[in-house]
Amino acid sequence: MGPVPIFVLASASPARLQTLRSAGLDPLVVVSGVDESQVAGVPPAELALALAELKCAAVLDRSEVPDGALVLGCDSVLDLDGVALGKPDDAADAVSRWRAMRGRSGVLRTGHSLRDTSSGRVVSATASTTVRFADVTDAEISAYVATGEPLHVAGAFTVDGLGGAFVTAIEGDFHNVVGVSLPLLRTLVADLGHAWTDLWAASARQG
Repeated sequence: MGPVPIFVLASASPARLQTLRSAGLDPLVVVSGVDESQVAGVPPAELALALAELKCAAVLDRSEVPDGALVLGCDSVLDLDGVALGKPDDAADAVSRWRAMRGRSGVLRTGHSLRDTSSGRVVSATASTTVRFADVTDAEISAYVATGEPLHVAGAFTVDGLGGAFVTAIEGDFHNVVGVSLPLLRTLVADLGHAWTDLWAASARQG
């Protein structure tokens, strides 16, 4: 077993960063800046994975990424009736989405692309979690959108913030809804020949 790699998160998502930190990692954040509009016309699961792969690839040559790092790109979309819903365009779009989502279920799909820069190997997969939304009122939708929270997240909702009260059930990995599936990531890390628990030690040394 070689040296434990530095873990790099190619995402600006505070929720992803906090999830990884709570799981014992201390990622170096290098924001990809990928134009997400460049991928279109594909099913939600494929879209999430394609964007995750683009985000991972976009930071590989950055000077901030140390040699031998593990680089993770992630992207999430809400699959509602086969339509991929990312971040809403504006408040009106968020209101419209919630009126369509309330009382129904959608599938939160998060693409994960993990590259070992020392070997050049990359492993990718999509995690899917079913989310049941409460039958919220128009007044609740308006108040929620007015907070600004749903404007910055895929599917126009959070499960770990103000939107948590509007989610009645989750089938699958909770962390995937937040933005990164920890069980899937553990598997991807192992596929690249590293031990998940070693990353805890790497986190402690970085701290």
